[in-house]
Amino acid sequence: MGAVRKTIAVTNSQDRWIKAQISAGHYANDSDYIRDLIRRDRQRLIDADTLRVAIQEGLDSGTSDKTVASVMEEVETRQRRDGQL
Repeated sequence: MGAVRKTIAVTNSQDRWIKAQISAGHYANDSDYIRDLIRRDRQRLIDADTLRVAIQEGLDSGTSDKTVASVMEEVETRQRRDGQL
């Protein structure tokens, strides 16, 4: 994997924060910190898209005539079958 050099500007406050994170041992250097932010942002977007799809699937599935009690019973039965209870 190749690397591309980037130059960024941060405020004094942001610089102090980054340096504090490095001093605390959370990151090896500024680049390590920035790369972690990018990784986490990418994962956040993936998670948001996954949630958006699941919500739409739920909306598209329509309403159910099942009761809360019957849904809970199905969940408990499935958990017992799968060894989760």
